[in-house]
Formats: sequence, structure tokens, C-alpha cells
Amino acid sequence: MMQHSRRLEIATTGRGLRDITAPLRGWVAECGIGTGLLTVWCRHTSASLLVQENASPEVLEDLEDFLRRLIPDGDAMAYRHDEEGADDMPAHLRAVLTQTQLSIPVLEGRPVLGRWQAVYLCEHRTRPHRRELVLHLLGTPGG
Repeated sequence: MMQHSRRLEIATTGRGLRDITAPLRGWVAECGIGTGLLTVWCRHTSASLLVQENASPEVLEDLEDFLRRLIPDGDAMAYRHDEEGADDMPAHLRAVLTQTQLSIPVLEGRPVLGRWQAVYLCEHRTRPHRRELVLHLLGTPGG
């Protein structure tokens, strides 16, 4: 059994979903593990992770529209917490509805994702941020 870990920093451009599948696949391939489990951990309370469709950009747009309707920014009647701006508490609520940790099986040296799936970092704040993910891979060598 082998294990590897790494911190991955992602620069965001503001609210939205950023596909991080390629760097995850690249790192798993570098580790040389054939069969195992990849854990991805988001170290933030106003950002999160999702596995979602990668074929149609409309899916991501519709997800963002849904969250915007469900959790509007700047609602002074709904939120007490606004220390960092009108998007502060809404960002935390969006993170509650998504995930801060993913577990993805690895087979034949690759994360097992469906044909139309990708892994996304969800930036819930409106301004750009630098987000840190912690990756952990546990498994047996490939070959």
C-alpha cells in the first residue's frame, strides 16, 4: 500500500465552477498508483467541490442561476453575517448545499469518472480568490 498527498492551489476569477479534472488526473498519474482512492478536500467555508456534467456549459450556467435564485446576495432581511460583503453569507450557504470533500475511486491509474463527469471547484464569492485543495491518494502501485 502506498499513499501520497499534495496541496493544490487554484486561482479563481470570481463566482463560478472551475474544472479541476485535468490537474487531478495528472497528479494521480504522477503518483503511480493503479488502484486506490483519491480524496480531495477544500480548505474553505465559502468554496466547495462538485462532480457534475462536463459536456454542456448550459448545465453549469443553469446550476449557477438556480443557486442565485435560491440564495440571493445582499439580503439584509435574511442574513446577519455580512462582514466581508453582500456575498459573504450567501457563499457559506452555497457551500452548505454542495461538498467540501470528495472521494473518487482510482482504477488503472486514473480517477474513475463517468463519461460526462468532471470535478469542479465551486467559487462562491464574487471576487477572485486563491483556494487551496488538499489531495490524498491511497492505493496499490500500477503496472
